[in-house]
Amino acid sequence: CEAGGEGDIGMAEVASVVMNRVRYPVGEYARVGQGNLRNIILQTGQFECARTSSNGRPNPQNIYNMNPTGIHYAIADWAIAGNRLPGMGDALWFYNPFSVNCRPNFPSNVGYFYTRIGEHCFYNPTSEYYST
Repeated sequence: CEAGGEGDIGMAEVASVVMNRVRYPVGEYARVGQGNLRNIILQTGQFECARTSSNGRPNPQNIYNMNPTGIHYAIADWAIAGNRLPGMGDALWFYNPFSVNCRPNFPSNVGYFYTRIGEHCFYNPTSEYYST
């Protein structure tokens, strides 16, 4: 649901970032996630679609209201098996800037711009991330 409307590639991008977080050996995601997919997805403030409300209003597009299809399961299985989209690096963050430009750092200089795929900008960790 985090990549709603982004097609198969968009879903694979998000799945790649999620699994990078699950498997990253240091920093916040290693500490909070402890290698657990559920911990990463449900980490407070990370994925809008994991919340049942947003800004004090019900969030109808949450993981509890979605009806996954075969392609959703196939992409999840693909990512859990260790696959990543080529050129994603160790991306731990992504966002859609709704513009042609990606900002150089994300967030608070713990990530540096690595690549843009479709509408999303992807960021690899800087050395500052390791102390998070």
